[in-house]
This record gives sequence, C-alpha cells and structure tokens, in this order.
Amino acid sequence: MKETLSTEIPNHCCVLIGVINKLQDDGLAKEYLEELAFLAETYGLETKKTFTQKLEKPDKATFIGKGKLAEIKAFVVENKIDVVIFDDELSPSQQRNLEKELGKKVLDRTTLILEIFEQRAQTAHAKTQVQLAQYQYMLPRLTGMWTHLERQRGGTGTRGGAGEKEIETDRRIVRDKIALLKERLREIDKQMATQRKNRGELIRVALVGYTNVGKSTIMNLLSKSAVFAENKLFATLDTTVRKVTIDNVFFLLSDTVGFIRKLPTELVESFKSTLDEVREADVLIHVVDISHKNFEEHLNVVKQTLQEIGAGDKPVILVFNKIDAFTYTQKDEDDLTPTTRENLSLEDIKNTWMKSLNNPCLFISAQDRENIDEFKKTVYDIVRDLHIKRYPYHNLLY
Repeated sequence: MKETLSTEIPNHCCVLIGVINKLQDDGLAKEYLEELAFLAETYGLETKKTFTQKLEKPDKATFIGKGKLAEIKAFVVENKIDVVIFDDELSPSQQRNLEKELGKKVLDRTTLILEIFEQRAQTAHAKTQVQLAQYQYMLPRLTGMWTHLERQRGGTGTRGGAGEKEIETDRRIVRDKIALLKERLREIDKQMATQRKNRGELIRVALVGYTNVGKSTIMNLLSKSAVFAENKLFATLDTTVRKVTIDNVFFLLSDTVGFIRKLPTELVESFKSTLDEVREADVLIHVVDISHKNFEEHLNVVKQTLQEIGAGDKPVILVFNKIDAFTYTQKDEDDLTPTTRENLSLEDIKNTWMKSLNNPCLFISAQDRENIDEFKKTVYDIVRDLHIKRYPYHNLLY
C-alpha cells in the first residue's frame, strides 16, 4: 500500500450525494453540494449529477436509504461514473458497503479534502503535514479498509509474534509512521521558528480567510510579488511571507492556507505549525468574498477556526473583497415577501449590520484595484501605530 489514501480515477467523472437533516433546508443543502462540486473540480473531477435525500438520521449500513441507493446505482452504471462522493464523513463499514453495492470508488468529503491537499502540497513541509493528517485519519479506520501493510515492513523488530493479528500489526505500523512524521515536523518547525526570530523588529500581518477569497491576489498586490493565485480551492498550502513597504512603513505580510467548513480535524492538527504565522501575527487581515451568496457562514467558519488555533483575540482588518462580482436581486415595490440577503445592494450591506461588524471594515476589489488606496491607508495607519507603541524610540522614522 502506498503511503497515502490516494485513489486511481480513470474517467474523471463523479456524482455527489448529500443528506438533508432536520437542521438544514434545501437551499443550504444545495450550497453545500455546490462547494463539494468545487472541491471535486479542484481535484480534477467532472460532476455529472447531484443527489439529495431527506433523512432524520443516516442509515447505519449505507448512510442513505435503499431506494435512493438503487437510484444512484442505476445512474452510475448507465453513465459509466467512476467515483461517488458524499458530502458527509462515512464510517469504514458504510464506505465498504457502498463500494460493494455500487461497484465504484466511494469517497467522503474528508477523504476528498485530504486528496486535494496531497495533490497540491509542493514543499517538504506541506507534504509532511499532509502525510501526517492522512495517517491520523487512517488509524481509527483500519479495520477492513487497508490491508497488506506488511509489505512496508523492513529491518529488525518489525514482525510480531505468530499470534499477532494483522490489524494490530497494521495499527503499529501506522503509529510508527505517525511518530516518524511528527518528529520530522518538529525538526522543520524548529527551523521555521528560527527564521521567524531572525526577522527582527518588523510588525507581522497575516492574511486569513475562507479558501478562494482572493488572499493571494491581495498578497501580490501589496507585495508586488508573484504568489501563485488560482480560482480553485486550496491554491495555497504553504505559508508565503513577503516584506511589504507602504510609504515609509515596513512590515511582514504572510499568506496562509484557506479555511473551509468541515475542515478535517487531522488537517487542522497537522497544519498548526504552518498556522504559527497567524498565531504570532500582530494584526490579521480577514478577507471575505462578498460576492459569494453564503459569505456570512464563511466569515463565521474563519472566526471559529481562529478561536480553535488560539488567534481569536488578534486585531482584525475586515476586508470584503470581490465587490466587482457582487450581485443582488432588487425587489419590486409591491413585493411584500420578507427581504433576504439576496435583495440587499452593496450600499445596503455597507449601511446595515455588516458595517458595524468590525472596525475597520473595508470593501474592495483586488482584481480591479477598486478602493485599494483606502485599504493601503488603513493598513499603513494600523501598522504604524503598532510600531510606535512597540518601539517608541523609533518614532523619528515617522
């Protein structure tokens, strides 16, 4: 077995499955499946159809009901689909039962995200973090899923006694690999910590936000660099740090991995060292894609994740990006139905609860460079004030 959860997908076509529970509505379920389709596209899969089913609770054996499973199987066979993806996490037994019934590869959301991270990891640091996350995810799910790990055994002391069960041996091998990867990460983290200490007295600013909100584009705009930016999820896995100058103020700007709802716990744990740039930052620039119809949830996901990694109390510049792509539906004067977020114009949002959500709060288009001067001035003022407070004897610079 190779050292990942990697799947071999011949035709690059998939179907998506979502279960609607009593806490969701059809609109929210549709939004979640649209994000899952974007994840599938990022991985290189073309979505042919999405299926949903309303259930009080998932079926213990197959997650979905027998009737819906038969409907999916008929479509999969007729359209020669190779991959079936569920928006929720499947148990090992559910995945086995589904693959047996459908005769196709079955992935859940967590596995798909892990696959994308493996696909996009470029540096030794990112690759080690992803491998650690994969093995941590694999460990409690070994039973009946990953066999023949004994092929990786080698050297002395790797074989158990005659009575040792295969699953116990598999678990020991995976635990050994986890220990090895953690040790490797500790060494890399020491090197990175030394690099951070060597950066001197410069104020640190970190870009954070939901994945694909335009952080890398803003990084390129402020630092005049060429950080990889792409309209796909998780375009950036490795933290990039650049020295930025605005007028006479210098600071370090870091671009970090984007967050996403239902981000696997294993990834949050293994990427904590990468997120040290966020924890050690003096100020955060929280970027939100205001053109996304569900940007409020994205904003809350990022806030919750920041709390989880110990960065929830940092000073924040809230930046609503992509105003060039913002759209809304204006209600007719005689329309008496309740006003929703989709009926609010950009000016409505600026003058309602959104404006008071955070101070400072800015609305920009990094792509079209709209309101960028105001954005730069805000960053300049905050960084300058922080530097004056921290290094009062350097005030002659200003």
